[in-house]
Amino acid sequence: MSPALPFDDAAVRVAAGADHHAEARALVDLLTLEEKLGCLDGDLRFWPGMFDMLAGGYTSRPWPAAAVERLGIPGIQFADGPRGCVMSPATAFPVSMARGASFDPALEERIGEAIGAELRAKGATYTGAVCLNLLRHPGWGRAQETYGEDPHHVGELAAALTRGLQRHVMACMKHFALNSMENARFKVDVTIDERALHEVYLPHFRRVADEGVASVMSAYNSVNGEWCGENATLLRTVLREEWAWDGFVTSDFTFGLRDPVKSVHAGLNIEMPFQQQRAQVLPDAAADGTLDLNVVDDLIVETVATLLRFAPQIQTSPPASVVACEAHLDLAHQAAISSMVLLSNDGTLPLDAAGLANVAVLGRLAALPNLGDHGSSNVLPPSVSTPLDGLRAALPEATVVHHATDASIARNADAVIVIVGTTKHDEGEFLDQAELASLGYLFPAQDHPTLGWANEHERDAAYAKLASRPPAAAEGQDGLDARASGSDFSITGGDRRSLRLHPEDEALIAAASAVSDRVIVAVMGGSAFVMPWLATVGAAVMLWYPGMEGGRAMADVLLGRAEPGGRLPFAVPTSEDHLVPFDPDATTATYDLLHGQWKLDADGNAAHLPFGFGLSYTTFAIERAELREPSSSPGSTGPTTVEVAVGNHGRRWGSTVVQVYASIDHSAFPRPPRRLVGFAKVQLGAGESSSVMIPLDLDQLRVRVENGWHTEALPITLRIGQHAGDDAHHLTVSPPT
Repeated sequence: MSPALPFDDAAVRVAAGADHHAEARALVDLLTLEEKLGCLDGDLRFWPGMFDMLAGGYTSRPWPAAAVERLGIPGIQFADGPRGCVMSPATAFPVSMARGASFDPALEERIGEAIGAELRAKGATYTGAVCLNLLRHPGWGRAQETYGEDPHHVGELAAALTRGLQRHVMACMKHFALNSMENARFKVDVTIDERALHEVYLPHFRRVADEGVASVMSAYNSVNGEWCGENATLLRTVLREEWAWDGFVTSDFTFGLRDPVKSVHAGLNIEMPFQQQRAQVLPDAAADGTLDLNVVDDLIVETVATLLRFAPQIQTSPPASVVACEAHLDLAHQAAISSMVLLSNDGTLPLDAAGLANVAVLGRLAALPNLGDHGSSNVLPPSVSTPLDGLRAALPEATVVHHATDASIARNADAVIVIVGTTKHDEGEFLDQAELASLGYLFPAQDHPTLGWANEHERDAAYAKLASRPPAAAEGQDGLDARASGSDFSITGGDRRSLRLHPEDEALIAAASAVSDRVIVAVMGGSAFVMPWLATVGAAVMLWYPGMEGGRAMADVLLGRAEPGGRLPFAVPTSEDHLVPFDPDATTATYDLLHGQWKLDADGNAAHLPFGFGLSYTTFAIERAELREPSSSPGSTGPTTVEVAVGNHGRRWGSTVVQVYASIDHSAFPRPPRRLVGFAKVQLGAGESSSVMIPLDLDQLRVRVENGWHTEALPITLRIGQHAGDDAHHLTVSPPT
């Protein structure tokens, strides 16, 4: 048996109660300067690593950094998320926005544990699966990767995912910060004042930091004139000093910083994913004294201390059989059901399977494996149940006919199901080739002596492998056909410039409605759509990008075998003009206190469908609400708990989401008219009633003033209902003393 290496001995001592920072400091003191600089970036040479990634490596292997074999320091092995383990094949869950619609942190924690187990079983120890940038505008191309527009809601779901993931791997929350637009992410500077930053765009990040997340990934954009990867205000003042967060910071991949020395001094621990800018600059900067080696030591201590804290997860792994196992497929099926939002229903749903002899299915997306964008979050599962697959499997005795565009098949059908929405070509991660070329100055030369090709044979083999990749999957071949080449990275999505469905989709809905009064519309996508057609159809369901079990789940919901469990994690406006301005090509943007439901409320524009809205197949009522456990914390208004009695007054089992909104009348500060401060999912049988205790995050009402927090000594009004526009019950919380 080989003797234990220094890291292993230190891990044993930390597990027994030793201070992980002190143990990390002792290990860092053993490193040579070359080893220290090697801990500040990825472990792979730039050009071989880049070609490997472009040839499909992103979805087939983890990406290593900061390892020191001599001392046993394992470094990190990165793989992405958040809809599953991107090292495919793996379980593809519904996208995060869909899971945000579940309003179910307990379910999200189970999903996190499943994703973490699959990541670790495939060799990853670290994942970028916790995306929690706020949905400032529904046109954001990567909206599908976050949970919604509200800080409290996003924070609770992301904290739950983090808890689950970190039973198996280190989790990274991203993208820090203000990364809520896609096309301009490499160039836009976001201007924001202190109040909007701390009251709106950071609370959910702090919630996950307080949960103990291992890592933070900085964003590509700049904030108040400083690139996020070298922004000392974000990485030192906020994370380390104010939040006292204990972990390490990585850059977003390849284009995450501009000034390597500045990024070190600002507090960025590791440049990802290759030896790139830092490897070119830092050795000379160390030699001439422009790089502070004490800061270097401190950064490596932070990284190694986190590795020691997570040594039990790093040193163990679930069996390979956990990947896409039956339990995880069942969980993906449950998640899809819990995410689906019933947007409208005139009694058409649920369908009675016994009365369905002929079913017409319309739409180009009905038979398409449509799991979301094909960028860094892409997961390729072993199988996909499309909407058409799910309906045909659930209705073996019925004739289920499909056509992409011919609405005449809807005539005389017992039910007409129209599948509309978006794909990876409409929204998602975006790479503009011209812009990437303009950033090529960040790359080392291909003949760089340490970062380039080892020899011509290595270079020629890499070029040949890249050239042999199959072409990117066409629209009709999305999903499984791309598996041979991994994530295709053709990245044609980006930000949406309109919130309407495609004109052909709206025309198809109209054509189906002209020949049938039994039309059900299922909308696929990652964010909000403006829906002027909603009142013209019998029923509509938000299907999202529902994961590998989405088709079966949809059939279960439409046939009443399951309850549509989702509620909207954003407001749907009647007009996109009612939302904040959104320019996908912007080089500058200003974020303020209002967006989404808050802006609609402040401007007096009623939402078409408010935040938290969703229908049920049964009828719920909030019967009583009472305050419990008033706060005794000095200088804080929380935690207060509300006990809410809920009754199912209908004839079947169902679920609802009880939501608590808070406001302060006569405030001296401009504020959102009301903020979500608590929620709970409630499931009840027919005729049942139950009470639920909802802890309230009244710190959401604090005001940021001159680098500190201010709590107004005014009463707080609580509104308890089933969505943002529902004022079923009012309560008053006394002002803090």
